[in-house]
Amino acid sequence: MGVREHRVGRLITIGALSLAGLTSSGCGGRPPFTIVTTNDVAGKTSPCGCHTPKGGLARRAALMDSLRRVKPENVFAVDAGGFFPVTDDERDAGPFMLGAMGRMGVRAAGVAPGDLRFGYTFLSDAADSARVWLVCANLRHRGNDEPAFRASGLLSGSGVSIGVFGLMPEGADLGPARDSLVATSPEKAARSAIATLRAQGAQFIVLLSQLGQAQGESLAVHVPGIDLLVAGGAVPVYPSGKRVGDAVALYGGAQGWQVGMADVRMGRPGSRPRIDARTIVLGPEFGMEPAMAASVKGFEDSLNARLRARAASFGPARPGGLPAAHYLGMANCVKCHTREYTQWLTTAHAHAWETLVEQQKESTPACVPCHVTGHGRPGGYMGDDDAARLGNVQCEACHGMGTSHKAWEEDRPRVPESVCRGCHTDVTSPTFRFALYRPHVLHDPPRGLVPLPESPAHRLMHADERTHGR
Repeated sequence: MGVREHRVGRLITIGALSLAGLTSSGCGGRPPFTIVTTNDVAGKTSPCGCHTPKGGLARRAALMDSLRRVKPENVFAVDAGGFFPVTDDERDAGPFMLGAMGRMGVRAAGVAPGDLRFGYTFLSDAADSARVWLVCANLRHRGNDEPAFRASGLLSGSGVSIGVFGLMPEGADLGPARDSLVATSPEKAARSAIATLRAQGAQFIVLLSQLGQAQGESLAVHVPGIDLLVAGGAVPVYPSGKRVGDAVALYGGAQGWQVGMADVRMGRPGSRPRIDARTIVLGPEFGMEPAMAASVKGFEDSLNARLRARAASFGPARPGGLPAAHYLGMANCVKCHTREYTQWLTTAHAHAWETLVEQQKESTPACVPCHVTGHGRPGGYMGDDDAARLGNVQCEACHGMGTSHKAWEEDRPRVPESVCRGCHTDVTSPTFRFALYRPHVLHDPPRGLVPLPESPAHRLMHADERTHGR
């Protein structure tokens, strides 16, 4: 059954299946319940910069508020792990992400190897502060074999006891925690955790997996007792739940673009629960919860300010001068190519840096490279101080380093599609077609060229700003 979406103020109500189901009785008189899942969010706090922006904590918070307006004790939120950022520059996004998860009512989260990239104590303290359980049955302390976090736990509500446990790949590289922790056999740990949870009265068992698709499904088939597999660890996206042995697997992609939702009706003792599971894309049709939107904006503004200050304190990373091949900056090109420069000013490339500044993303590592020229390369953009000289997608971004101008002038090569595809990927520009877009950046564009529509990503981001007064 599909999901019907309706706006309620600034919140989203998920129609029919979830909300109606929360108020009815299941088999045996026990009310049904809903489990909302995420995995591999990777520290992404706001909607992506894709052609159609997806995800973001504020949209997820709006969804959770809508569900809990009906009957809070019937809604459980869990995360399969992989919530920490993947770059050291965004370290602060880890504790912020856990804090936001706690405010949204995430009761338990699995652990991915990358969540330990800043150390065991850093992760433990952040989770304790956020009041989010971390569960991983096969992550143990070296020496005494004690669990590094909870091996498993029980969630109570809706007249049912839900057992949760987590797993990561055996022998995973745990970064700075590798000397003190070890990931043991997932299958052995799963059997032990399931037995413990059943002995504690668990009637429904959820595995928060970082095993990837193949190993996660294999384990669910060979280890009985798992009812819901929340798949994580570089997994694909499936729109509906997938039957794997006696379990149902939810595949929710990555970066918080989607949430998984499982509506569960418990059967009579000895029978299998009925699970209706699917993945919901948090697209622009979802509203943003105002308090979470304000919190995210405050955090991102602060993070960007810190990144700018740190870059400024180190100064341009150009010790020992520049090599023979390096970027020169557009000012050198304009001296001879005034006509080409004037035409370039009419293109979106000439405003690429402006879009970052407007969104206060000018220090966000994932965004900057495609909005400047020569990022991190000799003579190219190194930090905020270079914005005036190398901001935007300038001449050298397409035609190569200015020091190679003579070779370019002699050969006059056509700019290959691969240059464009460095930034216009299937994710960020799914409608990009080289033959369609190329005429819009030619210095001699054909007559009667119809302008391309404004990027949906930028249009929607500006609409969000107007909505929330940002």
